[in-house]
Amino acid sequence: MRESSDSGKSAKLQLEQFVPFRLNRLAVAVSENLSQIYRETFGLDVPEWRVLVTVCAGNGCTAQHIVASTRMHKTRVSRAVAGLVHRKLIEQTANPADAREMPLHATRAGEQLYQRLVPLALAREQEILSCLDTVQRQAFLDALDRLEASLDLGGAGG
Repeated sequence: MRESSDSGKSAKLQLEQFVPFRLNRLAVAVSENLSQIYRETFGLDVPEWRVLVTVCAGNGCTAQHIVASTRMHKTRVSRAVAGLVHRKLIEQTANPADAREMPLHATRAGEQLYQRLVPLALAREQEILSCLDTVQRQAFLDALDRLEASLDLGGAGG
């Protein structure tokens, strides 16, 4: 716990101890660690990985859903979708009820890539969490759930 100043002096913030900074730094490091799998093995960048996993795990979705669930900017999502469509890993289909909405679905190649990628990603997740024992791991996951809920993130991952 950090002490606050009662003497009237302005408070000081040590960035390396500031929780939002630490969470961001940790998220970047974990993402970079995990990205080695999908970048080197499958040629996917971070936004493409997030889009592909969201589309495949949900058996299809819209770009708007991806923006909301991943918290990526719509421009990044749009570029990732375009790259995955170009590589024929996902496809966009027209929605006759709403021309603005373009549902996304995995192609056979996209689904096959996803099926190869998932076990590798889950194994890397276990490696990353291996520094925590069972009790610590559960407490960490519970804390993440509570933080996400307090920020109304609705369990978004990736």
